[in-house]
Amino acid sequence: MSVPGLMIAAPASGTGKTTVMLGLLRALVQDGLVVQPFKSGPDYIDPAFHRAASGRASFNLDSWAMTPALIEGIAAKAAGADIALAEGSMGLFDGVARAGASGNGASADMAQRMGWPVILVVDVSGQAQSAAATALGFSLFMPDLPFAGVILNRVASPRHERLARAGMEAVGIKVLGALPRRGDLTLPERHLGLVQAIEHPDLDRAIGDYAAFLRAHVDLAAIVAAAAAAARTGGGALPLPPAQRIALAQDAAFSFTYPHLLDGWRQAGAEIMPFSPLADEAPALDADLVWLPGGYPELHAGRIAAAGHFLAGLRAHAQTRPVHGECGGYMVLGDALIAKDGVHHRMAGLLGLVTSHAQRRMHLGYRHARLIAPLGAIAAGTCLRGHEFHYATIVEQGDAPLAHVTDADGADVAETGSHRGHVTGSFFHMIAPAA
Repeated sequence: MSVPGLMIAAPASGTGKTTVMLGLLRALVQDGLVVQPFKSGPDYIDPAFHRAASGRASFNLDSWAMTPALIEGIAAKAAGADIALAEGSMGLFDGVARAGASGNGASADMAQRMGWPVILVVDVSGQAQSAAATALGFSLFMPDLPFAGVILNRVASPRHERLARAGMEAVGIKVLGALPRRGDLTLPERHLGLVQAIEHPDLDRAIGDYAAFLRAHVDLAAIVAAAAAAARTGGGALPLPPAQRIALAQDAAFSFTYPHLLDGWRQAGAEIMPFSPLADEAPALDADLVWLPGGYPELHAGRIAAAGHFLAGLRAHAQTRPVHGECGGYMVLGDALIAKDGVHHRMAGLLGLVTSHAQRRMHLGYRHARLIAPLGAIAAGTCLRGHEFHYATIVEQGDAPLAHVTDADGADVAETGSHRGHVTGSFFHMIAPAA
């Protein structure tokens, strides 16, 4: 049986949908509902916040990077829940020009596939009745996309709210809530998005404040009543593990791992053995593969460079068995990482890579990669879909490419990753095998 759900979306980034999402998750849990969170699109930070708010692991759903069968397999994680809430990314219809097997990566694609009505969080700052024109356009842009209504955000006064509501009423858009402007209800951010959940000094209290705020200003009963779902088909298996025993770096510097990958690896019988480079822990001696995820090593470069036990263990493992790094992990496998202040920090030296955050340039987008060399148990020739988001610049790169990489439009990408001996690394984060 399908679980009814909703897509919490917005016309653009920065409108407050994450605050709304976290507040709704906690408020509905407080009301006794079992709520399954999801994140539409390639985000590895928001799901940790969703878990803190709901008590259930949150999973990414991605219509460009995932096959329909994989999407259904991940959606099945909602089994046993009363309602599913998915947080959109960017604007509701924002995606890539060339669609994948399931869509172009837009939150609207996922809402339509799942049959989840959209709640649009509309920032009404600087406008009143005019906000209705935006909401009406979004409700009509994809005629077969279910549309539940709007939550007005950053309302300046009771008069402002009355005017904005009047505009919505005039075009037949249901208002599910109106949130007053509150500068104190914000989450800290840095260059890749929100500061990570594990770094927030008092996250539970903050989410509790969001829940109280939402409870006071939105119609929770109407929101729950608006949830719906499309008929589900049988889901496919989650991605298989790249090794049987995987030593996984996990701490504030290495935390960007997609939850569905870890879940799939465990379901397939793999053993995940976490360790912390920041605590100077070496990977397990009996690991078949060491995996360094992305994260924020540039913020901890000095500590990583001084973590002799970790670096020695990593180098010893690489002599006989595979080591792989994604994005931040890739940078740590290189010779040096140049921090924002220009200081050079020696890294593992397992790849001839030098990266710099002193020369910042944003790299962002979906990636299609055909492996030239194996990545653990993932054979050469395998095609992967993933996503790249970082500000590092390659200063030196002296090894053979790991993959032939293109963007979502099929254009070649210069950041091909590297391989040397048993060591591989890439700037793209793997999401799933390509269809």
